[in-house]
Amino acid sequence: MVNQSLFRSDEVSDIKMVRGEGVYLFDETGKRYIDSAAGTFNLSLGYSNQEVIQAAFSQANHLLHCTSSFTTDPIDNLAAKLVETSPSNLKIAHTKVSSGSVAIEGAIKLAQYYTGKKEVICFHRSHHGQTIHTMAMSGFSFRNQPFQFSKDAIYHVPYPYYYQAPNKTPEEVNNEVLTYIEDTVKYSSCDQVSAIVMEPILGLGGNVVPTQQFFVDLREYCNQKGIVLIFDEIQTGVGRTGCMYASDYFGVQPDIMAVSKGLGGTGFQVASILMEEKFNHMPAYYHSFTYGSNLMSCAAGVKTLEIISQPAFLDNVKVQGAYIQQRLHSMKDKYDFIGDARGVGLMTGIEVVKDKLSREPDVDLTNRIKKAAFANGLIVRTSGYGKGNVVKVRPSLNITGSKSKELCDILDATLADIDSGLRAKSPKPQKTLSCSQPLV
Repeated sequence: MVNQSLFRSDEVSDIKMVRGEGVYLFDETGKRYIDSAAGTFNLSLGYSNQEVIQAAFSQANHLLHCTSSFTTDPIDNLAAKLVETSPSNLKIAHTKVSSGSVAIEGAIKLAQYYTGKKEVICFHRSHHGQTIHTMAMSGFSFRNQPFQFSKDAIYHVPYPYYYQAPNKTPEEVNNEVLTYIEDTVKYSSCDQVSAIVMEPILGLGGNVVPTQQFFVDLREYCNQKGIVLIFDEIQTGVGRTGCMYASDYFGVQPDIMAVSKGLGGTGFQVASILMEEKFNHMPAYYHSFTYGSNLMSCAAGVKTLEIISQPAFLDNVKVQGAYIQQRLHSMKDKYDFIGDARGVGLMTGIEVVKDKLSREPDVDLTNRIKKAAFANGLIVRTSGYGKGNVVKVRPSLNITGSKSKELCDILDATLADIDSGLRAKSPKPQKTLSCSQPLV
């Protein structure tokens, strides 16, 4: 049989996956993997969720595509449900976008159109997409190196990363970052910044969680300067933190918010921009896409929001998240190469270091953990776009207690095997003679 992967331009594993169910993924040999990456954080309701699939198929049987010149129930219902479940200040949903990257670009356009200013502030190690403009906004220089496009109107500032600043309090780190932002606006941009774009929890950059006070202070600063605060909730949104959005968790409302990934529930491609009413004056032709607002995906999004917004569902996210975080903290205490365990809800991770004193990232060991976990039937992702040393644990939001335990048991056993191997390779201390021992 011809290997069909030979005709693909992207690099893929030789392992062929054929079926998914809940938190599990199955390869063609029948081997089962528990997916703690939830299909690159897209599968908020796991593989093959039947409620979402039936909602999408029911819509497909009536109308699969329609020009946006007309009104349709799936788009109207999705917009209404997004506004209902989002922070109370966000009254308008723009659904004519087809991906997270496109949602972020639309949010920037809205801020620029409203303020009349062009410049944008982003954060180091941030990830906002892979279109030309969102790559320019990316906080990883290696993503941009081969390409030629302008980054003149984009400034990058540090993200508050407390673990990597052990001699400073969180308040001191926050103040340094805010001062850096203030200096950037004053000295680099001449007060022409339209927006600050931020992931409320740094996703691909290492699962870094700021304090609530940082957001309170940032919100106040944006208010003072007339800067639009945009939250990239593509990874953190739709229940991932145990609240509908991370902005709810931190108690701070953005002016504009981009949503995607988990909005599709079980893998449907759908995205949206949520905004305050004052931004709803930009003509639609500035940001509207043929396959935005796909009717089948919109129907899936509505059903996803109906399920996840239920209080009992979000309570389960908190419960499972607390259990997994407790287990990760236990692993941190047990293994010398785990420097930190952190997260909110079911957006968690462990930071792998060469030793706990220096806190130096150990990228090679992180990749070994990922490979060994996969061999043991556990799929994890690493922060390859950040410092490269964080193993991320983000299963589907409807994970049960028994599956959370299975996930943690496999990860713990994987770390135990690696720890045993490291200890076996460590040179044993040589016995030295004391001054009371005679030389022979």
